[in-house]
Amino acid sequence: MGQDQTKQQIEKGLHLYQSNQTEKALRVWMRVLEKSADPAGRFRVLGCLITAHAEMGRYKDMLKFAVVQIDTARELEDPDYLTESYLNLARSNEKLCEFQKTISYCKTCLNMQGTTVSLQLNGQVSLSMGNAFLGLSIFQKALECFEKALRYAHNNDDKMLECRVCCSLGNFYTQIKDYEKALFFPCKAAELVNDYGKGWSLKYRAMSQYHMAVAYQKLGRLADAMDCCEESMKIALQHGDRPLQALCLLCFADIHRSRKDVQTAFPRYDSSMSIMTEIGNRLGLIQVLLGVTKCWMIQKELDKALESIEKAQELAEGLGNKLGLLKLHCLCERIYRTKEQQRELRDHVVKFHECVEEMELYCGMCGESIGEKNNQLQALPCSHFFHLKCLQTNGTRGCPNCRRLSVKPGYV
Repeated sequence: MGQDQTKQQIEKGLHLYQSNQTEKALRVWMRVLEKSADPAGRFRVLGCLITAHAEMGRYKDMLKFAVVQIDTARELEDPDYLTESYLNLARSNEKLCEFQKTISYCKTCLNMQGTTVSLQLNGQVSLSMGNAFLGLSIFQKALECFEKALRYAHNNDDKMLECRVCCSLGNFYTQIKDYEKALFFPCKAAELVNDYGKGWSLKYRAMSQYHMAVAYQKLGRLADAMDCCEESMKIALQHGDRPLQALCLLCFADIHRSRKDVQTAFPRYDSSMSIMTEIGNRLGLIQVLLGVTKCWMIQKELDKALESIEKAQELAEGLGNKLGLLKLHCLCERIYRTKEQQRELRDHVVKFHECVEEMELYCGMCGESIGEKNNQLQALPCSHFFHLKCLQTNGTRGCPNCRRLSVKPGYV
């Protein structure tokens, strides 16, 4: 298969893929991969296969094609191709929750400087690295990466990247419980979709609606949460987006749990868990198990709650997800307090505080914990964050943690 024929077949596959004929598109691309003698064409078709498998949640296949793409990039001897292939390798590992590997491959990308295309990819590299640090609950570094990605998006006028970063920032602020910002950023993403997204994939709309749903659920605005989640789920079902379907099912379950309707919540958690297991989203599984635990606690089935906690703890320890461990110790503390088992209670109180210290989840001004309840937060240029009221009251000229100037650029 020559260069022109390779190009035609790739375009044919893209047309099929955009028409929701995914399996046909995959067959076309696989034929190109088997028959094409054009390395640049093979590289491009591997990129198509990586994207398609990512959106279907077939992350192990995504990783397999990313490894092949690196070999093709080396054959081409072009730093732009090599940077892109390492970014795809980083993203594959991010999806598989291999966060340390993700960070390592992202650093490799950032060391391959010098070309225009490589510099344009830096925003996407920073976003992937930020998501990995967030998965490890290393919040300051995650925020640094998201801010870098946002700067690249603004400098390159890359609205799609800005949309994705806003969704990740929504997730970031959800985790540390500043729910106003957790809602602000996906709303900003939704605005970008409305203003610029006519030629974009519907996945960007679905992504922003999902993150809005999560923020609304945390704020107790359950009707708004349900509306956004239903819209996101509708698009996910239309496009066979299994990862987003799993997240929407989790959100639906959390909404029903917030309404104390655990009988409706349980089947949603089960369906979400099934897809999360199928695609290998171990971080998502921790969230599902946390929700299931809270349902058992509502029903006062404390032994069943502890069984769910044990499964979640094994996953969180395997991933290095410190925030997940903190939440599990907090739930154990409540359970053992109810059971009046003092030794176990003390053990989890100690471990809870160790997690808080390790993640620096406390305000450096008032000393109170961050992430225990909904609170307005403000980050300084060093990406250390504090209670907004403490910054306003104390009027600090530098970060108490590292003494840098506290003039914050942008709106993060």
